[in-house]
Amino acid sequence: MKIAIVGGGPGGLYFAALMKQLDPAHDITLWERNAATDTFGFGVVFSDETLGGIGNADPVVAEYMSRRFARWSDIDIHFRGETLTVGGQGFAAMSRKELLELLQRRCLELGVDVRFSTLAPPIQELEAGYDLVLASDGVNSQIRATYADSFRPNLNPRANKFMWLGTDLVFEAFKFFVKETDYGVMQIHGYPYSDEGSTFIVEMSPDVWEAAGFDETAGEVFPPGVSDEKAIEKIRRIFADELEGHEVLANNSKWLNFTTVRNSSWRHGNIVLLGDAAHTAHFSIGSGTKLAMEDALALAACLHEHSDLESALSAYEVERRPVVESTQRAAQASLEWFERIGQYRNQDPTQFAFNLLTRSRRITQENLRLRDPEFADDVDRNFAQLQGLPTVAPAMFQPYRIGELELKNRIVVSPMDMYSATDGIPGDFHMVHLGSKALGGAGLVMTEMVCVSAEGRITPGCSGLYTDDQRDSWKSIVDFVHARSTAKIGVQLGHSGRKGSTRLMWEGIDEPLETGNWEPVGPSALPYGPGNQIPREIDRAEMESVKADFVESAHRAAEADFDLLEVHAAHGYLLSSFLSPISNRRTDKYGGSLENRLRFPLEVFDAVRKVWPAHKPMTVRVSATDWIEGGNTSDDSLAIAKAFIAHGAAGIDVSTGQIAKEEKPAFGRSYQTPFADRIRQEVAEPAGAAVIAVGAISTYDDVNSVLLAGRADLVALGRTHLYDPQWTLHAAAEQEYQGDGADWVPQFRAGRRKPPSSRTDAVRPRLSLLRELDTDVQTTSHLRWTPAALAPEGVLAP
Repeated sequence: MKIAIVGGGPGGLYFAALMKQLDPAHDITLWERNAATDTFGFGVVFSDETLGGIGNADPVVAEYMSRRFARWSDIDIHFRGETLTVGGQGFAAMSRKELLELLQRRCLELGVDVRFSTLAPPIQELEAGYDLVLASDGVNSQIRATYADSFRPNLNPRANKFMWLGTDLVFEAFKFFVKETDYGVMQIHGYPYSDEGSTFIVEMSPDVWEAAGFDETAGEVFPPGVSDEKAIEKIRRIFADELEGHEVLANNSKWLNFTTVRNSSWRHGNIVLLGDAAHTAHFSIGSGTKLAMEDALALAACLHEHSDLESALSAYEVERRPVVESTQRAAQASLEWFERIGQYRNQDPTQFAFNLLTRSRRITQENLRLRDPEFADDVDRNFAQLQGLPTVAPAMFQPYRIGELELKNRIVVSPMDMYSATDGIPGDFHMVHLGSKALGGAGLVMTEMVCVSAEGRITPGCSGLYTDDQRDSWKSIVDFVHARSTAKIGVQLGHSGRKGSTRLMWEGIDEPLETGNWEPVGPSALPYGPGNQIPREIDRAEMESVKADFVESAHRAAEADFDLLEVHAAHGYLLSSFLSPISNRRTDKYGGSLENRLRFPLEVFDAVRKVWPAHKPMTVRVSATDWIEGGNTSDDSLAIAKAFIAHGAAGIDVSTGQIAKEEKPAFGRSYQTPFADRIRQEVAEPAGAAVIAVGAISTYDDVNSVLLAGRADLVALGRTHLYDPQWTLHAAAEQEYQGDGADWVPQFRAGRRKPPSSRTDAVRPRLSLLRELDTDVQTTSHLRWTPAALAPEGVLAP
């Protein structure tokens, strides 16, 4: 093949070297506009997995890299005057300059035509004259911009400011310095890359950046290679203690905003994107160099394995895209966590350290226990102490008090519509459904959305509390839960609003009824989506009627002896549609500003609170974001939660979206938890209210991690309990927990131990003469970078 490469970073160079090794006959030309000696940045970090791939692909490169690596396994978190060390992580880093020199030398040895200080010919000339054009020209790729219609890039610049620096202070581990300054919270991401220096990245929110006066040079344009010395001098002063008298090193260092790059396609004809031109992932989760070199390896392999270019490029994208997207999801969670780091400034240091470690959701409590069991145990003990609890146990099985209601554990069965009522009356199905979840160990079992009127139902199969027969049927279910289990049971009251008069879920979710339909209502005459009925704009008299329906249903809920009542103000139902500017276009005092849009939902809440027994708590389900441009955002959710708490809500159940069909949610594991986290840190916890996290949380490990990090007080699981009604008890068995937080009813008690399997009941023979001695965790989990030149006499450097 005749191959053109635009961009001489690690990705482009490594690809050239690999292709030459696969077939020396390849004619490869690489253009790099900078000189060979122009290297921006300091250190690059690799995972063991990536290094294994490099070792398999090019032993020469891998062997040289291994001789230059700084290796360590510890992370030091400096926060509020304490240093917490967590081991077992596994890092390898080296100088970016040395890596580039190595790859440049390797390309020249293999016969690649490398042209430094040279602009590449126009892209049209390259694609016409070469079999393959590799665009590895970075985050600001001109090739990507030229063919934007094909690549369809999505560039998402973030708010935080950061500067890439170095220091001649050689760190022993990965360092997070989280510092409360006179201007606000700033953080350092630092790690060693050699026996001579460390990377030193300064990051902060834009308001802190401005308060510190770093915007003084915002208008200056710095030529390539020139650093912002005024800002760097100020950084030296602010972080003097952390630098311990050592120097800050600059290399083309200036304030930047990280941009997340995504592309719908990585190919255009014979042009393919690689590295930062195709995708970026925030520096807090890993290295762009790592991703680029992995791209290079996969692309070279696919080109070698396929006989035609189209198949090879297609295979490359199919292979790499899932890996990259997974990394980007973790990076997105991580960068957003650092953007909000100020909200954790008052957290307990141990909880903060765990929170930081689990920010991307790739590390969890059980994963951490494998890496550093001592620290994992510290986190469990610390959680119990913070809660004032006498017993250390898995966080999910610690008791919790919401208002005056005592819950035996932190697990909630989330409200799930079953569409199985007759004339709004729950029957045997609901008894078995909710009763099984109560017997299955959850601390709180929630009903589906129970509708306050026949016209307030979503479908003809939805249950209600607008008749005494419905109340009596609900009471039999509540009585069963109270008599047969130690679970509590809550009712969720709601009105379908403009999402009403639709078919049963399995007959066509959100699709209008063909017969027997009724006219839905909403704050404005706007349908939920194309094909849905246009609701009647509710007038003031009907609003009073709806409020009265909520009050009557609350009366009946109290008579049925429910333990908790939740007002449903999420998911695009009536109260939710008043809250959102997407569905509320009113011009009276119930529309317009957020304060006005809150008015009717708060009127309903206040009316219900007056009739609901004072000793029983009320919560509110909210959608923390609409996932639609122009809709409610996370910022709005803070004001909404604050308003409901001020009106007496004992807890906020945090969900997202479903306000309109055109939403574009960012699905993923625990994807709604960051919204709950923010409401808890900034609004609920200071006010003494609980926060319930929901959404794609399915393992006890994730539940424990959410709770231990302080992101929520309770965790609600829906589909997980449909898969396994006894999920909570099984989670206790998996964690070998026995206690009040997971009590088996006498009839089921014989099943409280996990049944043996072929892998667990085998008796293993002794195969060693001497038993292995217990070793100190410090010697097995912790490795620090101590270069030979710096090691004390008699101590060997790793």
